[in-house]
Amino acid sequence: MVHPHGGGQPGGAALLAAAFALGGGVAYLVAAARLRRRGDRWPLVRDLCFTAGAAALVAAALVAPPGGPFTGHMAQHVATGMVAPLLLVLARPITLALRSLPPGGRRRLLAVLRSRPVGVLANPPVAALLDLGGLWLLYRTPLFATAHERPWLMALVHLHVFAAGLLFSAVVCSLDPLPRRHGVVLRSAALVGGGGAHAVLARMLYATPPPGTGFAPGDLSAAAELMYYGGDLVEIALAAVIGLQWYAAGGRRLAREGRRAAGTGEPPASASYGQ
Repeated sequence: MVHPHGGGQPGGAALLAAAFALGGGVAYLVAAARLRRRGDRWPLVRDLCFTAGAAALVAAALVAPPGGPFTGHMAQHVATGMVAPLLLVLARPITLALRSLPPGGRRRLLAVLRSRPVGVLANPPVAALLDLGGLWLLYRTPLFATAHERPWLMALVHLHVFAAGLLFSAVVCSLDPLPRRHGVVLRSAALVGGGGAHAVLARMLYATPPPGTGFAPGDLSAAAELMYYGGDLVEIALAAVIGLQWYAAGGRRLAREGRRAAGTGEPPASASYGQ
C-alpha cells in the first residue's frame, strides 16, 4: 500500500502525494484570495470544499486507518477515489483557474479542455467505465495481490483511483467548463450505472476476497461495508448536485417564459390555469 498499514512510517510515494495535495490546496487558496482582492466574488464555501478535499488526500496518504489491512486499504479507496474528488469538484477549480490565470495561461488551459482526448474522457459513460472498470479489475483479478507486493504498482493504482474518481465526479456534476455539457439524463444514467456496479462489487467482496489474498472474514466484511455505504453516501451527494441543477434549470426556463409572456400579454406556456 502507499501507506503501510499499522504504525509504519509513510513511504516516499505517500509523502509525495501529501505534498502535491498540500501544494494544490495552497495554490487554490492563493488564487481565490487574489480574485477577492481585485473585487471579484468567489464564495468562501468553495475554499472550504477544496481545503477539505486536500485534507482528505493528505490523511489518506499519511494516516494509517484503524481496522484490518483490507479495511484500511478500503478507507484509502473511499477517501481518495470518492470523497476527495467530490469535494474538489464542488470547489470548481477549473473555473477558478480560468478566472485567475493570465491571458496566455487561460488560452492554453482552454485549448486543453477543448482537445479531442479530453472530449472523449469527459463523456459520462467513458468516465464511468474508467472509474468502475478500474475497481473491478483491481478487486476481481490478481492485480490487487500483485500490487500489494510492489509499492510502486500500488502507488499507480491509488493514482488511477483518484484520477478516475475525479473525472467521474467532474463529468457527473458538470460544474466546471467541459468540452461538452451533457444533459441531466445521460449524467444521471452514468451515475446510476456506476453506483450499481460499485454496489455489486462491494457485495461480492463480502464473500469473495480479491484473488490471491487471504484476509480475515471480519476484515473482509468490514471493508465491504465501508465500500458499500461510503459509496452510497457519495453517490447521494452527486445525485443531489444533479437534482439541484435540474431544479435551477427549470426555474430559469419558467423565468424566460414569464418574461416572454409579459412582453406578449399571453400566459406562459407552462401554466395550466386549470385548463
